[in-house]
Amino acid sequence: MELKKIGELITSNRILLGPGPSNYDPRVMKAMTSPLISHLDPEIYSILDETIELLKYLFKTKNEVTLPMSGTGTAGGETAFTNVIEEGDKAIVCLNGFFSERNVEMIERCGGEVIRIDAEWGKPIDIEEVEKTLRENPDVKVLSMTHGETSTGVFTPLKEVGKFCSQTPTLFVVDAVPTLGGMDVDVDGWNIDICYSGTQKCLSAPPAMAPITFNQKAIDVIKNRKTKIQTLYLDAIELMRHWGKERKYHHTLPIVMIYALREALRIIYEEGLEERFKRHEEISQLLKTHLTEMGFKLFAQEGYRLPMLTSVEIPEGFNEKVIRTKLLNEYNIEIGGGFGKLAGKLLRVGLMGYSCSKRNVYYLISALKEIMS
Repeated sequence: MELKKIGELITSNRILLGPGPSNYDPRVMKAMTSPLISHLDPEIYSILDETIELLKYLFKTKNEVTLPMSGTGTAGGETAFTNVIEEGDKAIVCLNGFFSERNVEMIERCGGEVIRIDAEWGKPIDIEEVEKTLRENPDVKVLSMTHGETSTGVFTPLKEVGKFCSQTPTLFVVDAVPTLGGMDVDVDGWNIDICYSGTQKCLSAPPAMAPITFNQKAIDVIKNRKTKIQTLYLDAIELMRHWGKERKYHHTLPIVMIYALREALRIIYEEGLEERFKRHEEISQLLKTHLTEMGFKLFAQEGYRLPMLTSVEIPEGFNEKVIRTKLLNEYNIEIGGGFGKLAGKLLRVGLMGYSCSKRNVYYLISALKEIMS
């Protein structure tokens, strides 16, 4: 078979202001050009250890089983649920958007029975309803909550739920894919048993790894399973034997992506968590102010709006696809549209990690004004 001539790879240098991925710091790019070493080279072990320590800092945890899973944020969710859900296990899933809906499918594929708590899209989960449902179902093995719902731009407070779960056998599993690195995620302080995220949003690293942490309560549940975990690749105990002191081979680690994650985490550490959270909040408010002045209506409920993801309803007479296409083709700016049942109704603007800057806000607003004039 004759192949057509395939030229050098040349991609556009986009300003990524969608719901992820975000642009990454030049230091991350530089780290990825470091010479490749083997995943079994003794030199890699200190790099793995440093990456784990930085993740513990970010998660605000002392959990021994803390590591970046090879794969995107969805792999983090699969790792969380496949390790603890067995056939017939009950799980409460809180749903208020597209991505929390995916947790239902992951749990059901593990054989779990789902009890739904639904909230209107754009609204936070009703914490009182969660506690009521937990009381009514004391045999529930897992409570699944999404800290920040990327499809709508809303977050749900977790501290009170975590405190309640800590007094029960139920495991509190949290999806922090958009929020980790952009707002407070206090794993130990909020009594979260399993928490997972992704690297491509507020961590500003390539989309390739899923940071995840398990506390001892979760590890005890895994060790006391009635059946063997159905996937070798996502087995948390085996994974930690590779990342931990045993250095037992599990799978070929994506070394270059670990270089990138380590550097992205170093940048976060140097900035400091509180300063980083403050930057995301202040620049988010700047964006929201300008968008509302232009006639956009903020979609997520006031008081529960994500700092790193702003969702807005489009003014009458304008088309979501046309706006996004012009931003991309004429200004090199990528933003997101509505997802799921909100398709065509919203614009979603991400200000995540390295992409969260005043410069990007002013450039986006100027471009929108030109397009909509």
